[in-house]
Amino acid sequence: MTAINLNTVRGTIEKRLVDEFRNGPVIPLVFNNVPFDDSINDEYIQCVTSFGTNQYLTQQTNLIVGLITLDIFTKQGIGAGSNFVIANRIRNLFNRITVKGVRFDPPIGPEIFQSGIEGKFQTQMRVSFEIYETI
Repeated sequence: MTAINLNTVRGTIEKRLVDEFRNGPVIPLVFNNVPFDDSINDEYIQCVTSFGTNQYLTQQTNLIVGLITLDIFTKQGIGAGSNFVIANRIRNLFNRITVKGVRFDPPIGPEIFQSGIEGKFQTQMRVSFEIYETI
């Protein structure tokens, strides 16, 4: 029996983001339960990976479904362009690909949100994913 290690799945997702945003224009990433001071960065991405529905498919196969929620913050008052450039990088990173057995669906967004953080313009993208677990 081999159960999926959810931390391995989370690590696969986070590694794709880290690899992409440590090059080109570098953009800080914030992951679950990690301290971060948003007052020193005009741009950053907050990533939350959550696991939802698990479905029994066959006697040896389960389907695990999850969601990546990405909040993109850029400087307020300069338009949406720089925010949408970041969103496009995220879209290209996950759009209908499979990485280490994790299948990503087409991203949703960017949707414009009212930021609760003063001086920040916020959009949100969501990417659902699925993994087939053989036990």
